Amino acid sequence: MFEATLTSKGQLTLPAGIRHALGLAAGVRIVFTPLDDGTVILRAKTRSLLDLQGTLPSTTSVPTDAMRMGDA
Repeated sequence: MFEATLTSKGQLTLPAGIRHALGLAAGVRIVFTPLDDGTVILRAKTRSLLDLQGTLPSTTSVPTDAMRMGDA
């Protein structure tokens, strides 16, 4: 069991054991889902493919207009 203290600003620091168990790093968004019985489900927010667009370098090059003109 892990504990955290709520600050006067409404902030929590997740214990290291929880961060490691969920594979969380700085900047990851967390989704909290409260249940009727007082339980709260905590999950890392999943990202869509559109969120990842541009994060990897391109492995192909797209010819520019100038390059196409040289082929003509």
